[in-house]
Amino acid sequence: MEVGEFMPEIMVKKGEPIDRALKRLKSKLDAEGLMDEVRRLRAFETPTQRSRRKAKNNAKRAKMKIRFNFNPVS
Repeated sequence: MEVGEFMPEIMVKKGEPIDRALKRLKSKLDAEGLMDEVRRLRAFETPTQRSRRKAKNNAKRAKMKIRFNFNPVS
């Protein structure tokens, strides 16, 4: 493993149903983008697909930057 990389984990509470613990694990994996990375690496990605994915990620990042850094002048 690279420095700074770790496997997400959850602690199953006493008496907690397994399906609820799995749901928490899945939501944690989705929040970290790990499942998207696994799906992306599963098959070959063409240069066109790569550029589309990067453009989509950049657009999303720009949208979030505008949304959270918007300071209206009063």
